[in-house]
Amino acid sequence: MKRLVPAPQQTVTLPEAFAFPEGVERWVRAVFVASVDGAATISGRAGGLGNDTDKALFALNRALADVILVGAGTARVEGYGPAEDDREWRHLRQGRTPTAPMAVVSHSLDFDFSSPLFSEAPDEARTIVITCADAPAQARAQAAEVAEVVVAGRSTVDLGAAIAELASRSLSRIVCEGGPRLFTDLLKTGDVNELSLTRSPTLVTGDGTSILRGAQFDPPADLSLASLYGTDDGYLYLLYRCEG
Repeated sequence: MKRLVPAPQQTVTLPEAFAFPEGVERWVRAVFVASVDGAATISGRAGGLGNDTDKALFALNRALADVILVGAGTARVEGYGPAEDDREWRHLRQGRTPTAPMAVVSHSLDFDFSSPLFSEAPDEARTIVITCADAPAQARAQAAEVAEVVVAGRSTVDLGAAIAELASRSLSRIVCEGGPRLFTDLLKTGDVNELSLTRSPTLVTGDGTSILRGAQFDPPADLSLASLYGTDDGYLYLLYRCEG
């Protein structure tokens, strides 16, 4: 991987390029891959857009994270289970659990609670369900049997309160893997610090998913480019800081 911005450098390792900042109380990094024309999925899923470096970066971000945040829809579509213990990045988790817990955001709690996301999560990294007080009571009770339940907000999930609750549990380095609706809502509440975006040298077209979904921002959300890296196969790896 070659650094192109801020100062060109022949090679740099992934951990050097994407280390979390030191000395901050909490940090939320959104992680996405998208085609040149902005598509975040092919045939409804993100997996076909990435190369080997992007897959390694995805695993690295999971290893760096204290908790992995994801929307319920993405968890269902992508068939989420618990994070895997990645041998390449295992050394980055010294002093923490071998894997970061998943934290899934849902109002309806429409889950299969026997799925691997819940049934295969290790005791030291149980899945966290983030919901609101008006969520169905029976589903909340079911969730509490197989996961940690965080109630944030009354009629809808209060993402700011949810992020604060995660940080209070020493889960302060938060990696958000989407989906687009969750990322949009986090941007609206000002709870995203950084965007890690892999740009795939492909064109997808169609009416598929982009990395954001929802009403247009007014004014647009500004980003500043912190760093840019490239590989010889035409992929670009961008790290943006969110303004405001």
